[in-house]
Order: sequence, then C-alpha cells, then structure tokens
Amino acid sequence: MPDQRPTLHDVARMVGLSTMTVSRALRGAPKVAPSTRDIVVGAAQKLGYKPDPHLARLMEAVRSQKTSVVRATIAVIREHVPQDGLLGPSYQYVPVEDIRRRAQGYGYEVEEFFLGKDRLTPKRLQEMLHARGTEAVIVSPQSMQLPCAQIDYSPFAVVTFGNAMQQPALHMCAGNMTVGIQIAAEQLSARGYRRIGVAVTQWIVTRSQFGYSGGLFHWQHGLPARNRVPLLLFPSNEISKGREAFTQWLNKYRPDALITFDTHVPDWLRALGYRIPEDIGFVVHDWTPRMETFAGIYQRRDQLAAAAVDLVVSQLSLREQGVPEVPRHIMIPPQWVEGPSIRASRS
Repeated sequence: MPDQRPTLHDVARMVGLSTMTVSRALRGAPKVAPSTRDIVVGAAQKLGYKPDPHLARLMEAVRSQKTSVVRATIAVIREHVPQDGLLGPSYQYVPVEDIRRRAQGYGYEVEEFFLGKDRLTPKRLQEMLHARGTEAVIVSPQSMQLPCAQIDYSPFAVVTFGNAMQQPALHMCAGNMTVGIQIAAEQLSARGYRRIGVAVTQWIVTRSQFGYSGGLFHWQHGLPARNRVPLLLFPSNEISKGREAFTQWLNKYRPDALITFDTHVPDWLRALGYRIPEDIGFVVHDWTPRMETFAGIYQRRDQLAAAAVDLVVSQLSLREQGVPEVPRHIMIPPQWVEGPSIRASRS
C-alpha cells in the first residue's frame, strides 16, 4: 500500500511558500520570521506532517558537501596570560584529549589555539579561523583579562566552559559545584566532621557560577552557628601567596575539615603541626586521578568535553551560529572520590 503520509511539499502547498522556507521554519532557523514559523508549524500540525529523520540526515550530508571551503574542524580557544596566575598546577581545565576523542566520533578534528602566546591576538585568530573555513569553536577561558571575549562569534557554532566569560553569553557546559560542595559536606559530616571550611580563589567561585559559596551557604543554613566556618577567598590566584591569610583564617575559625587546593595547603598544614587526617580532614575541591592520596570532588571533565562537543555539533546540524538569544547551560554533576586524607565513614 503506498505511503500516504503528508510531505513537506504538502505543507508548502497549503501555506503558499517554498519547500525550502517551510523546511527552515520547521527546523527553527533564525532567519525565518516568527509569524511565518507559526503559520508553517500550524499547517504541519493540521496535516499531521512529521519529518523523516533518515531523509533529514541524508539532506544534511548533501548540504555539507556543497560547501567545500568548510573544514570539519573544531577550534579550541585557550588563553595564555601568565601574569594572571591561572596557568599553574593549582588549576585544572578540560583536556584537549577528551575533546578530541569525542569530536573524532563525529568525524571532526580538533585544533588548539592559545590567545596571547606567540603574539596571537583575538583579531589574528579571527582571521585565521575565517581563512581556514572553521565553523565550530569551543572556548576555554583561562585568565582574568579574558581576551577570548574580544572575538566576534557570529560566524561560529560555539560553546564555552564555565562562567568566567559572562559576555558574550554563549552556550555553556560546567560542573555543578553547588551539588559538589553539598556532596562533600555530607560525606564529611558522615565521618563526624562538624566544622567544614572551604578555601578557594575568587576565580574559582566566579567560574562555578558561585557554586562554591552557594553550596556552602546552603549546607551551613541548617547548622548551629558555632559550626559555620566562613568561606576563605585567597587574596591572589597564585595560591603560594596566600599562606598568611590561610594561617590567620585557620587559627581564627579552627575547621576540622577542609575543602581546598591540593597545592601548597597540605604543606602549610604540616608546617603548622597538623596531621592529615588525624587532626584535620582534607578534600581536594577539584580532584583528578593523579591526586590518589586525597579524597576529592571529581568534576568529570571527560563528560564536560563530551557535552560541549555534542552541543557544538547539534548547532552545526541546525545551522545555528553566533551568540544565542537564550544560552543553554549544561551542568555535569560531580562525583565523590574516597581517599586516605579523611577518616573512614562511621557506617
């Protein structure tokens, strides 16, 4: 029996528009007027039209082959601004290997660029990406000056990691550290810790959309006032410069467990006579597999990389470019990791 399902041509004939315009309207293309889109969607619903996903993929492949100057490459934009103190081992960023692994599954290669390195300016990078026919960009801010914010993203499908670059407001993938802090506090509480302190930098708090301060505030809301330890923000992004501020905070508030950096702080605690975990519990706020001697909050950057690549590829398939009207935020839940730097659970 012949297939009697309504086609795209039927919808176009009903509204008196070309099939191309109808197709763009149903895909939500930004250049189609909202009033036209409403008319087309209404007609499609009335006719009972549903797009054929197999045909859609075939047509996308045909369209992509017509644009021979476009390279199947995703550009990863980093920043090289040493004076901001954010390039050292105290800070973790999404590894390019994780991005590349996910991108290759879609058939894309990955190219990494460092603004500020070898005199690479935002303007020069923009020219390079245009000359190479690059359509997709993942932005990984790594400075306070944020030269990445100076790029015109209108020609690209684009997503950024974290909330460090608030303008332009792009689609974003980040770890949910509000949940991360609460998970860590619950784990520490289960082990009998009562005065839990968090010591990080302003950069970390901002990049997490205030997840650290918000998570700590939410946890402390149900605690007796005597057990609430104020958040310590180190005076500099270079953790080594924060020893005096840390020592004063530690002596004043006497936390019995810390959520902080794996660099410098453990040495300071030992120099002050603290034993880990006998005298104080220690949790790394941004744990990675190389930190096996510590308990920590694992932000699963492999999943962040996968989410960012998925979001960029979906924009490419939908022909979406530039700064979105409504940015989408994908939040990856962190994972708790056991380690010898805290007491064993009472259970």
